[in-house]
Amino acid sequence: MKQATDYTALTQDQISTLQRQGCTAQDWTQVVVTQGFDPACIQQAHFMGQVEIGDLSGTITTPQGLAKPCGIYHATVMNCTVGRGCRIANVGVHIANYNIEAHVCIEHVGLMQTHPGATFGNGIEISVLNEAGGREIVLFDKLSAQFAYMMCLHRYRPKMVAKLKAMAMAHTEAVTSDRGTVGAHASLCGVKEIVDVNIGPWARVHQACSLQNGTLLSCEQGPTTVGADVIAHGFIVAEESSVTEGALLTEVFVGQGCRIGKQYSAEGSVFFANCEAFHGEAVSIFAGPYTVTHHKSTLLIAGLFSFYNAGSGTNQSNHMYKLGPCHEGKLLRGTKTGSFSYMMWPCRVGPFSVVLGKHSSNFDTADFPFSHLEARHDGKCMMVPGLHLTTVGTVRDGAKWPQRDRRQGCDKRDMIDFAVFSPYTIGKMIKAQTQLKALMDTTDKSVETVSIGGALVKRLILRTSQKYYRTGIEVYLREKLVQRIEHALAQGRDLKHALAVDDSAMASEDWIDLGGQLMPRQRLETFEEAIERGDLASVEAFQEALNKIHEAYEEDEWAWARAAYEQVFDVTIDAFTGESLQEAANAFVQVKSKFLNLVVADAGKEFAEMSQIGFGQDGTAEAVKGDFFEVRGDYEDNSFVRDMKRRVAELQSHIEHLNQQIQDKTTQENLC
Repeated sequence: MKQATDYTALTQDQISTLQRQGCTAQDWTQVVVTQGFDPACIQQAHFMGQVEIGDLSGTITTPQGLAKPCGIYHATVMNCTVGRGCRIANVGVHIANYNIEAHVCIEHVGLMQTHPGATFGNGIEISVLNEAGGREIVLFDKLSAQFAYMMCLHRYRPKMVAKLKAMAMAHTEAVTSDRGTVGAHASLCGVKEIVDVNIGPWARVHQACSLQNGTLLSCEQGPTTVGADVIAHGFIVAEESSVTEGALLTEVFVGQGCRIGKQYSAEGSVFFANCEAFHGEAVSIFAGPYTVTHHKSTLLIAGLFSFYNAGSGTNQSNHMYKLGPCHEGKLLRGTKTGSFSYMMWPCRVGPFSVVLGKHSSNFDTADFPFSHLEARHDGKCMMVPGLHLTTVGTVRDGAKWPQRDRRQGCDKRDMIDFAVFSPYTIGKMIKAQTQLKALMDTTDKSVETVSIGGALVKRLILRTSQKYYRTGIEVYLREKLVQRIEHALAQGRDLKHALAVDDSAMASEDWIDLGGQLMPRQRLETFEEAIERGDLASVEAFQEALNKIHEAYEEDEWAWARAAYEQVFDVTIDAFTGESLQEAANAFVQVKSKFLNLVVADAGKEFAEMSQIGFGQDGTAEAVKGDFFEVRGDYEDNSFVRDMKRRVAELQSHIEHLNQQIQDKTTQENLC
């Protein structure tokens, strides 16, 4: 963009040429241009107010791959700065109060205008989770999942919430302007109206219907797209996202790498990194990272979700016809809901659980991860704790999310820890196992079911569920010990010191999932206290502090895992000898192999006889097998099954090699 000192007034010859080409101006003295300006590139244009025009010679390549001449054609331009290499053509009403940066293409736009004091979607307060209010989030263009989570869900710290709101409003004040911006290389084509909208560089806005009071963040490596028939009012859409195909957004935040389209309707909601929302509807939801809903009949309302997959027809009720829509629900990370599942809020579901059926009773299973929750005929919830711990889906989830992170080009604002097994989930499993054992020991054998947080569990399942959890606990803790040993050996470090807890680590029994970022409770409390004191007084300081917590994850995790290891296995790690480490490594092989074999067995169900129903249409019984093989392949040749079996086979030799390394190292360190 040229600076004001680079502009000069039009000469009389230039004005005459412009007038012959059908151009008019409210006051030609307020139209200024850069050196070398060629009036031939402006035709049928009308100028009002102060207009600054850069070098418009040459051509611009449209997103459709066509080279078109730069310039201003058939448009009214009011109080705008037009950068070099731009094309503005066929504007129905006018473009008013915009700074248009270099190489922007604007064609067939009905109306484009910024009003004085525009905030571009910043500063809007939306009622998330509780439609009746009390959990408002302030939208702004640097909002992260963690910032929103704390503002929305930690209302028990009103001083901290007030500080966060002040940060958000300070940022809003900083971006408030009488002029909007269209970033360099952006393309706007066939849009009916754009009012009070900032548009980032390289953004693509094509055939949208109405965009009002919003911001489209974008960058060259991660351009943002807004497509046909989109209506968005009071919105912020972050980098590398797309909102297309008739989506309707009202007071909505769309985070980085999201996909929203196919007539999806959302109101008063926030969607964070890599969410996908098609066909259905959302009202007052907090969609944490990787929330996915793809079906027309799905309504998500007044709920907290993350790493979530919504089945078709999923819906919830957030009022009981008493005090209005003031109830809310939380589906903790990794939850899935089956087709036509229904829940009456308030409810809370533990991580990586599956919910099926129509639940008309309230329940809280937050401390029972990997559970199966199914509604009985009377609407009460039946739970099988830990059932989904060794399913194929759980293992696939842990691998797919990092691979599907679309945030490749811009700075990542949402801090995300992808681990399925972590102090957060394993800590819940330890609590769940303890509670299940207590129930088993104290429940009379004549009792058929017991109640846990409003969910019913068959007494005979209590022992089996403990085994599920014990397997997961052992896999995680033994693997963390082995990984710590391997890391130390790779670096040539002393084994005893490598197994110690770093001085910088914070060890808390409880861990928190803060909108996708995992951390010890002590980290969170220290962080919130710093905000309350005013030590972190800006959005930038908030984000920097979060980054440091994210960087501390590995050492914090080991501090927790070491303490849990000693508790679960009743050992003292400081007393470990080389032989003890080898025994631990061998125990890891056994429990990890068992876990992987259970996953492989679960995968086998996909190839069982019942899975072949419907194959071999119009053929013989033999044709069923042939048809199934052609479509689904063979169990033994399935890539997932082969990978799991390969990991089992390699595990023993890997640990044998590790044991030899341990022996050599401990002999050197004289630990034996």
